[in-house]
Formats: sequence, C-alpha cells, structure tokens
Amino acid sequence: MIDLVTVGAIVGVLLVGVVVLVRKPVDARRVVRWSALVITVLVAAALTPYTVDDSGAAASYLLGVPVVAATLPVLAQRIGRLTVVADVVAALIITAWGLLLGLGIGGAFLPVAVLLVAGIVGIRAPRPSTTA
Repeated sequence: MIDLVTVGAIVGVLLVGVVVLVRKPVDARRVVRWSALVITVLVAAALTPYTVDDSGAAASYLLGVPVVAATLPVLAQRIGRLTVVADVVAALIITAWGLLLGLGIGGAFLPVAVLLVAGIVGIRAPRPSTTA
C-alpha cells in the first residue's frame, strides 16, 4: 500500500513538473505550492486507513505534520511575505519527518519535498522593474 501511494506521489510530482515546464504559467511558484499541498493531502488521505490500523491515534500527528508543513508555503503566499523561507522550511520539515519515520509512510511524502525544492531552485521569480 505504501509503495503504491509513493509511486502515485512521484507521478503527481512529475505531472506538475511537466505542466510547469510546458505551460509556463505566469505564477509557476503558486502552482507548485498548491500542487504540493494537494499531493500531500491526497497522500495523507490514502495512508490514513493503514496508519490508523498500525498506529491508532498517533496517526493524527504522523500524517498531520507533513500536511501542516505543506500548508506553510500556501499561507505565506497568501500573506505575501517570506514565501521562499516557507518553501525551504516546509521542504526541510517534510524531509526530516520522512527520514524520522524510517522511510515507511514518511517516504511517500518525500516527492513533495523534492517538488518544493524544485520550485525554489528552478523557477525564477520575476524581478521588479527598475524603471519608475
């Protein structure tokens, strides 16, 4: 089950990457952030039955930490401040959480961290015009 969800997350991340490369949306970082949140929520939803059976009530934080972390960049974008910092923090939290969980269910969230890092590194934000 975990392997299937992980492959689904990888496919989702690759599809987002292809869409961003081919379509070149005006606000590609926004697309990446929202896609990361959606993929994270879908992964958490798919893993919920398995995690509840295995861990009981602990499933709420085992799956909740990556979802909250993926929400940070979206909230930062809505506020309009520190978006790159929020992207980095979210990617670090998701990566650390995936490694902390021994790459069990946490490994399914790692593609989202890669997506966030790719959004930081690969997408250049438009520079403000210097002409006034």
